[in-house]
Amino acid sequence: MVAPSVEQLNQEILRPLARTSWRYYLTAGILGAIVIAAIAAFIYQVYAGIGVSGLNRPVFWGFYITDFVFWIGISHAGTLISAILRLTHAGWRRPVTRCAEAITVFALLIGASFPIIHLGRPYLFFWLLPYPSERGIWPNFHSPLLWDAFAITTYLTGSTIFLYLPTIPDFALVRDKARGWRKKIYHVLSLGWKGTPRQWHRLEMAMRIMAVVILPVAVSVHTIVSWDFAMPPVPMWHSTAFGPYFVAGAIFSGIAALIIAMAVLRKAFHLEQYLTPFHFDKLGKLLLLMSLVWGYFIVAERMTVWYGNESPEMAVYWSSAQGRFTHLFWFMVFCNLLVPFFILSIKHFRTITGTVIASITVVIGMWLERFLIIVPSLERKYLPYTWGSYRPTWVEITITAGTFAAMALLYMIFSKLVPIISIWELKLGMRDDGSSPQPALEPATPSRIVAEPGFAAPGK
Repeated sequence: MVAPSVEQLNQEILRPLARTSWRYYLTAGILGAIVIAAIAAFIYQVYAGIGVSGLNRPVFWGFYITDFVFWIGISHAGTLISAILRLTHAGWRRPVTRCAEAITVFALLIGASFPIIHLGRPYLFFWLLPYPSERGIWPNFHSPLLWDAFAITTYLTGSTIFLYLPTIPDFALVRDKARGWRKKIYHVLSLGWKGTPRQWHRLEMAMRIMAVVILPVAVSVHTIVSWDFAMPPVPMWHSTAFGPYFVAGAIFSGIAALIIAMAVLRKAFHLEQYLTPFHFDKLGKLLLLMSLVWGYFIVAERMTVWYGNESPEMAVYWSSAQGRFTHLFWFMVFCNLLVPFFILSIKHFRTITGTVIASITVVIGMWLERFLIIVPSLERKYLPYTWGSYRPTWVEITITAGTFAAMALLYMIFSKLVPIISIWELKLGMRDDGSSPQPALEPATPSRIVAEPGFAAPGK
């Protein structure tokens, strides 16, 4: 493959911002229709009451909380992967980081909406917020839901900054090439970027600080989400292992979502020269590692319950092992462990197609895992006379489908406004002659960027 020049690199990555095909509008229209249907279903739920959902005594958590935990887990694709790879100076991460960081912000936005969707009276959502109250009733600082509000707000703010900072030099490049109203918009977004040594130094320092800060925040968010389950005395929930178990599952599903997004972008925008089999191979190995970690946690969870042999927990255990949820449980194991291990442990199968197939099964399996954590335990609480069953309704299914469509639609809109691959970071990996992007392993330094409008090298 002939290595692209600097100008060709600019043109190929900026092409989606300038050209829009009919396929883009068709896909956006279909996704938009699904989102509108989900909004209509939510409005109907607000008008008719929460009873139109499948939530009822004793199962007050269903699809909505499953979606909440799932999307918060997906959000770990960007911060953990991108931040860790930045701090370790892994050169191959350069075409991948922005794809991952965008997933974080959009998944958080979607996930944070579900506590409100889940409320029977969504207009009282402010009870979750820490506002002054003379009554001393709200907010309830004993509630993990308040911790969720703190953690998710902090995580969303940090992730947005972490996504925005590396886009500033690319906004400057688009500004210098754009005309009319686009030039004005990107002039504002670029914050007066001129590529001076002082600006490069400040940008590099800010990104390093954010990479260090965002890691503990990302880990704490899903740990706090796990406390929503670990705190109540519900069979198979009251476990000290839920913190690392949820964090491992979040990284696992996040990597899978990133691989799927990269494959779609590679095909849709013809980025084969930048998102190469090399990158999919690296991410496939990470996915295999997390699959084995997830397998360890699921075995540890089942073994401790089986060994303890407490009747309430065993009722939940057998409902998933050989009862009502048997097929879902073993299909989850098939998706999360057997398929990834078979495909990704063999180099011959660890191709782009292989990693995408494994990632799709992981996304499906991890959604099922969240569902199987929630519903079986609530259906089989400690006292048999409190047992019940749960069936999702069309309202819940429509809203759930709408969130997946919203994620895809937000990603499509983002790819039309922002270069989906960081141009300036790619140029850091170019050879000294400035001819081709490489998966360089040396630390990134702005002095290696090829000078051009909006990208003046330090000292120029």
